[in-house]
Amino acid sequence: MHISLDTMVDTLKAAAESSRLRILVLLARGDLTVSDLTEILGQSQPRVSRHLKLLLDAGLIGRYQEGSWAFFRLTDIDNSRDFVQRLVSGISEADPQVVRDLERLAAVKRKRQDRAAEYFSENAASWDHIRSLHVPDRAVEAALIRLVGKRPFQSMLDLGTGTGRLLEIFAPLYRRGVGIDMSREMLTVARANLDKAGIANAQVRQGDIFSPPVERNAFDLVTIHQVLHYLDDPARAIAEAARLLRPSGRLIVVDFAPHNLEFLRDQHAHMRLGFSDRQMSDWFEEAGLDVEDSQEFEPRGGNEAGLTVKLWLGRDRRLLIADPSNDSLPVRETA
Repeated sequence: MHISLDTMVDTLKAAAESSRLRILVLLARGDLTVSDLTEILGQSQPRVSRHLKLLLDAGLIGRYQEGSWAFFRLTDIDNSRDFVQRLVSGISEADPQVVRDLERLAAVKRKRQDRAAEYFSENAASWDHIRSLHVPDRAVEAALIRLVGKRPFQSMLDLGTGTGRLLEIFAPLYRRGVGIDMSREMLTVARANLDKAGIANAQVRQGDIFSPPVERNAFDLVTIHQVLHYLDDPARAIAEAARLLRPSGRLIVVDFAPHNLEFLRDQHAHMRLGFSDRQMSDWFEEAGLDVEDSQEFEPRGGNEAGLTVKLWLGRDRRLLIADPSNDSLPVRETA
């Protein structure tokens, strides 16, 4: 995609100022709030906000709300994002101002990690109890990695991202990753984990799984990991996830097989006590997805009172073919 000369001039004008370039360098390393940027840049909030507005107007960055907080990130538009990344890659990290900014950025990220550690310590006992009932997470993760394969793809969406673990394990494959979660505490954990892993091509946002704040027909891979059992309408969540897929995109659901552990409903807010293959197959069918694979993981040591983990893979039926008038533009066609 090409842009007009005037648009390019406006874009370059927006970026051609030292503070705004510093902001772009910082946002290339992850999402930040106005308060974060004020602390890092050592400037007043009105001044930082003015720089952000100019960058927003030029389409170089994006903004999203999370409760009373507003987060800023590099734009989701691929061409503009590539332009910004090429621009900031030419700036020396040895520049004294950049060095200071990155030191302050590291301090901001350490604060995030401290908040995440505090939240984990308060909830660890509850999570550990549930984990003890099913196969270790690493076994399921290994299966997911085998299933997705090694071929790079454009974009991934993790619905109910929790700790951001799936965004972390698939980061080498996607160009852009997005995680959605309703819990601000869990988003703090996810951001801290992504920061710690040095992952800059993923972001997390607050949002409802039934109405996620992302574009439709935009993702090659959508994942819903251990989330459906908390929902009163899992079928609706799957239908919404399917609408977010590109043609031939894949949806992976990980959850429990049917069980009778009522205490999970009473003590851990589980709305559903697992899902059968038939249920999942019907929901995938209604959403326009073909079930390509399903796998089962027995509980630790074959414990009959434990939880069996299930994995289902569905694929969007629509084919993606090239438009002969423009090889760069996809045409969506229903198979």
